[in-house]
Amino acid sequence: MEDKRNIPIIEWEHLDKRKFYVFGICMTMMIRVSVYPFTLIRTRLQVQKGKSLYNGTFDAFVKILRTEGTAGLYRGFLVNTFTLISGQCYVTTYELTRKYVSRYNNNNAVKSLVAGGSASLVAQSITVPIDVISQHLMMQREGESMGRFKVQNQNGKRMLVFGQTKDIIVQIFKADGFRGFYRGYVASLLTYIPNSAVWWPFYHFYAEQLSSLTPKDCPHLLLQAISGPLAAATASTLTNPMDVIRARVQVEGKSSIILTFRQLMAEEGPWGLTKGLSARIISATPSTIVIVVGYETLKKLSLRPELVDSRHW
Repeated sequence: MEDKRNIPIIEWEHLDKRKFYVFGICMTMMIRVSVYPFTLIRTRLQVQKGKSLYNGTFDAFVKILRTEGTAGLYRGFLVNTFTLISGQCYVTTYELTRKYVSRYNNNNAVKSLVAGGSASLVAQSITVPIDVISQHLMMQREGESMGRFKVQNQNGKRMLVFGQTKDIIVQIFKADGFRGFYRGYVASLLTYIPNSAVWWPFYHFYAEQLSSLTPKDCPHLLLQAISGPLAAATASTLTNPMDVIRARVQVEGKSSIILTFRQLMAEEGPWGLTKGLSARIISATPSTIVIVVGYETLKKLSLRPELVDSRHW
């Protein structure tokens, strides 16, 4: 008889792919709408010098809402939605890599580590240009910009969203050429590949530990919903220093990761490497719960019909 205490992992071969992609796109869009304001706040906190504009996550939220309105919390959001493509590439690469690695090593931690890193490599190759553009849009405050580029108003009127995007794209291309859209690419890889590679093994590790400590009839989804934020907090803490450097490289137009690191240490000391960490964890906690519950539910909904009642998922 199957032990309900063990949390089974739904693998790629168990899924109805058509359902998986349709439900996945809808789920990803809902998640992005809910967490985007904190992504914007985190980026502004990481880019500002010291505490020149904001004293922390809550202070930034209040000031942005007061001076720029709700729309200010969603600057660059429409451009950022194009990362839906990279999101689907991420989950596909993750699941296929797990399947491939299982031929040579069936250890779940190894499969998760390799698959998470590989998925992030593919996703970041698509995401970085979108991130560069959306981050410059995030930096546009009322009447000024925190970054290198400023959206030009036409006859004193604010541009429409796509007009602002086009203006930023033109300015980036004029200043840096095509390479400008991949500014910070290496820094992004050094941030997100370790983050993704660490998150998945810790996610399964926490789920297994919680499963061993709880009653057998405790819902698996509840344990997974708790494990996700724990894994996110762990991964965020370990990779935040590189995330701060990545944000500065992309927004301030710097070309050297090492020089950016040295400048940050000289100006703000080791504490500068923790900037935006609270915003990152605050945004990661609810978003990871939604992502984990959504992703695990998505996989259950996408199970091939003959597998639905075959075991305790």
